[in-house]
Order: sequence, then C-alpha cells, then structure tokens
Amino acid sequence: MKNPVPKVAAIHDISGYGRGSLTTVIEVLATMGIQPCPLPTAVLSTHTGGFKDYKFIDLTEELPDYINHWESLAIDFDAIYSGFLGSVHQIEIVIDFIKRFKRDEQYVIIDPVLGDNGETYDTFGPKMVNNMRKLVKKADLITPNITEAKFLLKKDKNGINSDEKAKEWLRDLSSFGPDMVVITSVPGYKSKEKTSVLAYQKKEDRYWKVDCDYIPANFPGTGDLFTSILVGSILSGDSLPMAIDRAVQFISMAVRTTYGYDFPEREGVLIERVLANLNLPITGKSYEI
Repeated sequence: MKNPVPKVAAIHDISGYGRGSLTTVIEVLATMGIQPCPLPTAVLSTHTGGFKDYKFIDLTEELPDYINHWESLAIDFDAIYSGFLGSVHQIEIVIDFIKRFKRDEQYVIIDPVLGDNGETYDTFGPKMVNNMRKLVKKADLITPNITEAKFLLKKDKNGINSDEKAKEWLRDLSSFGPDMVVITSVPGYKSKEKTSVLAYQKKEDRYWKVDCDYIPANFPGTGDLFTSILVGSILSGDSLPMAIDRAVQFISMAVRTTYGYDFPEREGVLIERVLANLNLPITGKSYEI
C-alpha cells in the first residue's frame, strides 16, 4: 500500500536549543506534507555552532533496539535521510539500517556532515572521513558542502575555480555511487559577491548551478535546512533543479529576514518567521544549465 503521506526516516541529532538538526528537519518536512520519523543519533543541550560547554548525550548504544522495534512494525519509508552522525560506529549502524529498510522507489539521501570553513569538526578525524565514503556509496543523493566535498575527494585547497572544475568534482563524487550530487556553499568563482550551489544528475548526465547573493553572516543550521527542503521537494514531485531552486530561494528569504534583526547569529535563521512561505510557488527559475 502506498503511503497517503510520505514517510521519511530522519537520522540526525537533536539539539534542545538553536535551529538545526532534527528541530529543523521536523519543522520543514511536516510543513511540506511529509511525515518525519526521527531516529536520534545524539541529544545536545544546544547545537555546536557558536555555543560552548554544551551537553552531548551519545545514543549509539540505544540505536539497535530502536531500529529493531521499527523493523518489527514493518514500517515502509519513502525516503531515508541521514545527517549528523556522532561516531564511526553510527555510520556502520546507518549502513545496516539502509540494508534492512531499503526498497524499490525509495530515496536514500545522505548529508555527509564532516566539517565547514575548510576544517573537519573537532570530534571528527580521518577515520570518520574514510567511513563516510562508504556511507555515501549507499545514497541516491548526497549534499556535501564545499569543505565536505573536499575531504571526501581528498582534494587540495585550490577548490572550485571554473565550470570545468565544478563538473569534475561533481562527477568524482557521483563515482562513489549516488545518481544525484549537490555541493553547497561554493565560493563564487565568477563573482566574489555570489556563492553557488552546484548539482549533477548522473543518469541524465546534466549539470546545474544556482547562484546566491553573498550576505556577510554565518548562521548555523542552514545546511540542515537546505537538505530538508530538498528532501521534501523531491518527495513532492519536484525535479532536482526545481528542488534546489526552492531551497535556495527559501533560505535566501530566511537569511535576509534574520539579517534585518539585531539577533545572535549562533541561534540560526528565524525560520518561524518565514516557514509559512515554504509551499508557495517558486518565483522564477534561477538555475543555470
């Protein structure tokens, strides 16, 4: 039986304060008419972007019983969506989860959370990066930021500085296994006032790029927001470039709205101010082919 409302197994951490991880995932997917089914990998008192001395509760040991119960219920997911994982062992658990719950006509979306701004996160080392390469092989769609793409590909610091280099990185990431690859937070290589989202669909051998105006602010959680919108859009029938357009336009609106307030960046974008706009028609098509 087809699910009347699409179900997504959302494998992420949850933060008690700050806008990111499952807090954002649940809000976005539910607003888009998708049922989020959280599989928490860790509980944090706050998210890690800008807060110090946060409490971190690792749920690795609890995950097998949690997953076994789901399997006993024969839950049928339309997508499996994995984000922040707290350990190498959790990567192995998610690979096993995909094997046990995978079915035809289902999307596996992996946001390979490893780092940002050119560095891996403090708790991640080379072993985490190596094992993340194994996980992305199981995905239909991956959404690394430019830093994560660099680590997955073992690239140097030169980054992406041309359309041809962009295509090379996208193809190389797709060679791990995913049909669809999206790289976010790519610094503008044609204009310093822009950042870009790059995409590739291997089955169609097509490339896309969406440019965004650069705003001098760093709001944590926008990566979770972006991929969650992408998941909701694709499950709602949008093509990959249209889904990217929807995500970019919504996040741009959220960032601009938040930037207008005297508000701490570390708390993330004021998603509650703009959430009602998430299902509005896309205004124009900003992607380039």
